[in-house]
Amino acid sequence: MYRIFLLVVIPVLILLTSVWLILLGSRIWVPIEYRMPGFPSDTFGFTVDDRIRWSTVDIDFLLGGDPISYFDDIQLESGAPMHNARELSHMADVKGLIDLTRWVWAGSLGLSLVFSFALSSVAGRSAAGAACRSAARWTAILLLLLGLGLVVGFGVLFVGFHRLFFEGSTWIFPLSDTFIRLYPERFWRDTFALVAIISLCTTGLVYILGLAVERKT
Repeated sequence: MYRIFLLVVIPVLILLTSVWLILLGSRIWVPIEYRMPGFPSDTFGFTVDDRIRWSTVDIDFLLGGDPISYFDDIQLESGAPMHNARELSHMADVKGLIDLTRWVWAGSLGLSLVFSFALSSVAGRSAAGAACRSAARWTAILLLLLGLGLVVGFGVLFVGFHRLFFEGSTWIFPLSDTFIRLYPERFWRDTFALVAIISLCTTGLVYILGLAVERKT
């Protein structure tokens, strides 16, 4: 039973660890992404420096503790609000989802440790190590499927993700909205790919750790 629990919890922990590594490093990742070869320019006038400036405002909000009124006095160079009402509603939803993932990550970490200790107590450390390796293999399969989805049909994957976590069409915006100008589809495709890459590396570490524990006993 504990082995099955680990097969469920460890993939969640690995995926959310990657998501949070990117979130915490977003002030580094986002400028790099904007400067990637082939990244689409903004047809409405944002330069790369503009995009870095305004995306930093969003990052500070999403990772900070401010309410949505944080944006009340923030205006673009034109004098228009940085985000319209529809964008602000979505930003609030995204912040709520990020806050939820923080708790789910902490819970999955705690459960992984508890189930690993319980399995070790019942069946020995080698069983716990083997379970971690099995969870790593299962996670790798899921990540390969994710990678295939990114290559073959990112649009379907992207739409499915938003329909799962957000209501209706609240996440769909005109191309002229700041949200799309800062974060076009290419941005999300590359970010999803980075999540998959980091997760795959983390999966390898979990496998090696499980193998080390199994061999040590």
